[in-house]
Amino acid sequence: MNRTLLGGLAALLMVAAGVFWWQGRAAVERNAPPPEVAAAQEEQADADLAESPEGLPTDHASKRGAALPEETEASKEQRRFDRYDRDHDGRITTTELLAPRVKAFKKLDINGDNLLSFDEWSIATRKRFKKMDLNGDGVISPQELAASKKPAKRKQKCKCAAPPGD
Repeated sequence: MNRTLLGGLAALLMVAAGVFWWQGRAAVERNAPPPEVAAAQEEQADADLAESPEGLPTDHASKRGAALPEETEASKEQRRFDRYDRDHDGRITTTELLAPRVKAFKKLDINGDNLLSFDEWSIATRKRFKKMDLNGDGVISPQELAASKKPAKRKQKCKCAAPPGD
């Protein structure tokens, strides 16, 4: 009886672990362009805007015209929205919102399994601990902590020109 109960419990645990593993995999949306392609599209759009129409000279530094209109809060929000909307369909999907963070995640995911374990996440802190533990005994003493303190930044003296008449 106990073996049957333990076997059933083990099977349920394995199924639950499989479900968590399956849901934890990162999936790429089919219609979203990769970040590299989206960046290339933005660069091409900027290059198209930089070219002048009909071959006119693009040296506008010496010319003065009407002042540009001030940027409104709505236009700032539109630009912010456009940065995330990679495929320019007027909607931001989860994949589009997370795309800029993929590189940082892959940097932390040492073994490349698309799952971030606590050990992988805590590597930077562990390295800093080892650097602070000067004698290597696995414990940071108050002296070691004081020795690892970053020096305070000095305030820069004013490099202003002396007022006329001095």
